Amino acid sequence: MCFRPKFLSRLLALLALAAVPLASAGAADAALWTNPLVLQRADPHVLGHTDGFYYLIATVPEYDRIELRRAPTLAGLSTAQPKTLWRRPASGPMSGVVWAPELHWIDGRWFVYFSGGDAAGPWHSVRLYVLENTAADPFAGEWRERGRIATKWDTFTLDPTTFEHRGVRYLAWTQLEPGRQGTNIYLARMDTPTSIVGEPTLLSRPEFPWEQRVFWVNEAPAVLIRHGKVFITYSASATDSNYCMGLLTASAEADLLDPKSWTKSPEPVFASSEAHSQFGPGHNSFTTTPDGQTDIVVYHARGFRDIPGEALSNPDRHTRAQVLHWTIDGQPDFGEPVADGPYQAR
Repeated sequence: MCFRPKFLSRLLALLALAAVPLASAGAADAALWTNPLVLQRADPHVLGHTDGFYYLIATVPEYDRIELRRAPTLAGLSTAQPKTLWRRPASGPMSGVVWAPELHWIDGRWFVYFSGGDAAGPWHSVRLYVLENTAADPFAGEWRERGRIATKWDTFTLDPTTFEHRGVRYLAWTQLEPGRQGTNIYLARMDTPTSIVGEPTLLSRPEFPWEQRVFWVNEAPAVLIRHGKVFITYSASATDSNYCMGLLTASAEADLLDPKSWTKSPEPVFASSEAHSQFGPGHNSFTTTPDGQTDIVVYHARGFRDIPGEALSNPDRHTRAQVLHWTIDGQPDFGEPVADGPYQAR
């Protein structure tokens, strides 16, 4: 069969037009999910990797293991089967609670940073630990314990996160300063993926009333670099409906280890929403839509205010996600936690 040139050109044009809705539909599907994204997973950390997958790692209600799941879309994380990467030992410094793991790809290797405590020790035995896997696929290879990250003090320490900026790798974390009330946010330079060097910088301590509800807490730092600025979110107050998020901001050109480089927002940037029935949003991470054009904040929250018993014993902190908007002057606008149900990123 032979097409005449004029007819062929028209046919190609029609085929091109027909392809547009298909491509648009695919992009829309990739940015559509239902909240809660994953039930009973707190402290969610989502990594969009170069292999085309989203990886989700989070605190499990039993506080006894580290799980990982992946999917090509955020929506797919809801049904992705988790794989247990590591379980706490029967005794020793990591035999107690296992909190807030994060997955990071650094220099061709996988690392999981997490907080662990000693089952035989006091509540405040929690410290920072690292696992490493040299396989290209984090679901393959062997996850090895790389031990504890030593900090300035041997005190209650949790929620490590790491990032690279202008050729320097940093560790941000939460720690109880000896002789003071409450937990603070610290920052230090890393000399290896498993150690810090130099004097840590105090970035934030609980000073506003909204950071001191029930407990004096600054914890769970998360980093986003956009629009010539470095932003660090953190979570404050008790892990019930009082839990909320604060914001620290520095110029991308500043010395990040100089505390004078940072400005702290005087009000929470993300808090409970009675209208949307979302309570205690916090301990977030950041990712983007598959095209990299839209920022997404991933966080946990409960769908109810009143918690029977101790808040940390309640398993119903669910993983949720929504678009992070931006103001005209390049500041993040978190808005309110969205209501449960289908959500379209736009």
